[in-house]
Amino acid sequence: MFIFNAFRIALREIRRNLTRAFLTVLGIIIGVAAVVTMVTLGQGTTEAIQAQISALGNNLLILRPGVGFGPQMAASGVPNFSEADAQAIARQVPGIAAVAPVCRMNMSTISEQDARTTAVVGTTPEYFDISRWIIEAGRNFNDTELLAGTPVCIIGATVQKELFKEGFRSPIGQKIRIGSASCEVIGILHAKGQMGSMDQDDIIVVPLSTMQRRISGRTTVQDINTIFISAQNAENTDMATEGINTLMHKRRNLSPNQKPNFSVIDARQFMKARSEATELMTMLLAAVASVSLLVGGIGIMNIMLVSVTERTREIGIRLAIGARAREVLLQFLVEAVVLSCAGGLLGIGTAIGLCIGLAPVIGVNFTFNPEINILAFIFSAIVGIIFGFAPARRAARLDPIEALRHE
Repeated sequence: MFIFNAFRIALREIRRNLTRAFLTVLGIIIGVAAVVTMVTLGQGTTEAIQAQISALGNNLLILRPGVGFGPQMAASGVPNFSEADAQAIARQVPGIAAVAPVCRMNMSTISEQDARTTAVVGTTPEYFDISRWIIEAGRNFNDTELLAGTPVCIIGATVQKELFKEGFRSPIGQKIRIGSASCEVIGILHAKGQMGSMDQDDIIVVPLSTMQRRISGRTTVQDINTIFISAQNAENTDMATEGINTLMHKRRNLSPNQKPNFSVIDARQFMKARSEATELMTMLLAAVASVSLLVGGIGIMNIMLVSVTERTREIGIRLAIGARAREVLLQFLVEAVVLSCAGGLLGIGTAIGLCIGLAPVIGVNFTFNPEINILAFIFSAIVGIIFGFAPARRAARLDPIEALRHE
């Protein structure tokens, strides 16, 4: 019953000074809103990264020249791969489901009056299964086109939109110029969207033989700059990686102790690294934002000290007519907690609004996380208890006679 009365009195005091109460809890509102927003959007970003990496392919391994994932290796004089390397991996490495050699170049593309530079990929039909590309309209290459180097291509959604003014004419059967070669569009890829700063749909796929004979002007058999590999299942990826490393050491004439001039990248590890980096950044930002909670707690403590001074005579009357010190302490502690919890609720409401507004802007899905919101509310209540205790104890320790003399 006493707690209910204390709560009622706390609400009355807050209503008497609404402006001061709002300014008091502003730090709590900002702190809770910032922490909840950072964590919620961070989780959404992590989920988006996981979905993007998952869309890359089934049990995907990527073999690239040089060490790392950057394009800088070509400038270092590191040799590319050959089709024979891809064929050897498919034949000799156990646990491999499919292999697709890839020759990728950025080239100028033209369709009637529209022109742009886009990524052109020369590869084999296995590339679509390994990379989880779905042909939304049209068809895939056939064996005859692959062997003959027929000038046909399959385009991504961005290329369709930019070169064919989506909605006005179908690209199927139309001609586009890639470099100096004219290619017929035979298919359109289903959109995958952005992955980081890269537009996955800004792509044109042609048969590898077409790329070599008509587009790139092949001058060497080592013109494969990436080999996409699909392991039979997730358990086989480590074994497959080890087998690829061993085989490529031999094919590139490297001794067992010599530093490799190639990299085998497991998409799962790539996903894990990016997810961990995002989670770490989210936690750091949340930690910085939580400083506002401490600032808000100090504000509550200061205003409660002012309140104790203003209500000294009231406290003296209560103590004089029989109120116990712990009841006075509890009364002021409840007021501090009510203020802090009100700030927490307003902060959570603000965070939800910010997440709904910002999620589409940064390209992630907003998912309401009850755990982080409950934790934020509990933490705001704890802030109220910690920073409200000193003013409450000061009120409880007032001498009734001295308090009654206070003007």
